[in-house]
Amino acid sequence: MIEFKLPSLGADMDEGTLLEWRIAPGAAVRRGQVVAVVDTAKAAVDVECWQDGTVLDLLIQPGDKVPVGTPIATLLEEGETAETVQRPAHAAKPARPAAAPRSATSAAPPASRPRISPAARTRAAELGVDANRLSGTGPQGAVTLADVEAAARQAKPLDRHAAMRQAIAAAMSRSKREIPHYYLAETVPLGAALAWLAAHNAGLAPERRLLPGVLLLKAVALALRDYPQLNGFWQDGAFRPAAGIHLGVAVALRQGGLIAPALHDVADQPLTPLMEALGDLVQRARSGSLRSSELSDATLTVTQLGDQGVDGVFGVIYPPQVALVGVGRLAERPWVEGGKLCVMPTAQFSLAADHRASDGHYGARFLAEVRRLLQTPDSL
Repeated sequence: MIEFKLPSLGADMDEGTLLEWRIAPGAAVRRGQVVAVVDTAKAAVDVECWQDGTVLDLLIQPGDKVPVGTPIATLLEEGETAETVQRPAHAAKPARPAAAPRSATSAAPPASRPRISPAARTRAAELGVDANRLSGTGPQGAVTLADVEAAARQAKPLDRHAAMRQAIAAAMSRSKREIPHYYLAETVPLGAALAWLAAHNAGLAPERRLLPGVLLLKAVALALRDYPQLNGFWQDGAFRPAAGIHLGVAVALRQGGLIAPALHDVADQPLTPLMEALGDLVQRARSGSLRSSELSDATLTVTQLGDQGVDGVFGVIYPPQVALVGVGRLAERPWVEGGKLCVMPTAQFSLAADHRASDGHYGARFLAEVRRLLQTPDSL
């Protein structure tokens, strides 16, 4: 029998509130299937199951708040039946009957998470209104944009911003307290990269064009193949390298705060699909529809603040990761090329790294590799 526990969705999560079950006792589940929706300090998150099995018991109900690591469901493994397994004491008697999972053919969604349009959910996130607690006036009880606006005017909005600031404060305080950071910076010429980008985008519709940020992410990911000590986690007193290269992309939320969901397998993706995946990830981060794997799988975080006008950024590592790459403003600056003074578009790349997992010499070589890769953009 498998105990399915509330997963940690990052170093800043201590507990979560179940909003909705997407499964019911007796249902078969597959690895990667969304089985529940859990509210954290930052977002309502679709939680995925990491084993195949059959649901035996649901141990908590919508509205229950439990610490990370608490068993929330039990699953039968292949060949097991309810009669042949011994339930743990906490699983013997579920608190109350579980609601049926939502399906595409349901006449109405469960009351714990009402139907809501994408526009209304986005507006609710902007206004700090908990859309999952609203009663909708639209068809089949759907929450509309007008419902959200009315709730913002008449009711006390959910103070998610304060909760998010507390979560960020806890994670970043832990990082600076426990991680011996070292910092490096490299100014990278981007003339070749931008020229290649302009040629590639020529004639393409705006929605099909690549942005400079996707080139930077791909270069960082490819460099990590040769510098794996920066791609992984410090856990139980030792460095554990990650199996894949999943870059956390720092996204500023419209209502305030920050989230850094994972863009998966960045080194292996061609640029066009990677650009599409990046756009989708940012949109879903801001509308509050991320999956649990996107909040827990990041192996290194990249933060790009150049659009805010800063020349450089020296970030704080998000534990248990061991490195963070910052990218500053892209601007034309004086540059010496071939012994001649010229104007060159450049950006400052910085590295914040954990001295327990690597040292400055190693980090400097990594930044040099990122710079080298960006001089041959057709190889990305």
